Amino acid sequence: MSDPERTTRPVPARRSRGGAYQQASKQLLRRGLLDAMREHLRDSDWSSVTMTDIAEAAGVSRQTVYNEFGSRQGLATAYALRLTDEFCVAVDVAVEKNVGRVRDALREGYRSFFALAAADPLVQSLLSGQAKPDLLRLITTDAAPLILHATESIATTLHRSWIGAPYDEARRVASSIGRMALSYIAIPPEDDSDVADHLARLFEPVIASVARSVA
Repeated sequence: MSDPERTTRPVPARRSRGGAYQQASKQLLRRGLLDAMREHLRDSDWSSVTMTDIAEAAGVSRQTVYNEFGSRQGLATAYALRLTDEFCVAVDVAVEKNVGRVRDALREGYRSFFALAAADPLVQSLLSGQAKPDLLRLITTDAAPLILHATESIATTLHRSWIGAPYDEARRVASSIGRMALSYIAIPPEDDSDVADHLARLFEPVIASVARSVA
């Protein structure tokens, strides 16, 4: 006679751990490839960078890079998404550090991003030398993935932090905050601090109004 407990035993946890390990390994690979791209761009202009260059810099096969990103443009998009994520992290950290001070939080977040973007080799490549239509499209006509990523991440910060904005309202405001940050990549501000303060003052009453709507 069969044991009913044995027939209804759930799938061993080992399988789910395997899936988690696989996902972690994939994320580690992607991070390594993007790090290799950043380092390679410190010495080479984007217009001359190939998938083979990134593969050699990362110590993997060219096919591995293609499997991960699909194309050269896919690689650039993934890199830009990570840069966008770094802006979102900067905003999140600034909000956590400046409890009760919306303007200070936004000013610090924008300043951090402008400094980060100014030092980034892909942004520097975009702004120097010959025009690069593929990079320009990333922050203009093809910027939807970047804007969506920034919107979701910043909305979560506005909703879950001490600001406590309703998620729908937080998402609406977050979209504008992210769009403004990305718009300064193609035309960087001459004075980071002044622009960061201007944007902080611009969004401060909007966020304060949304936060006050919390019951």
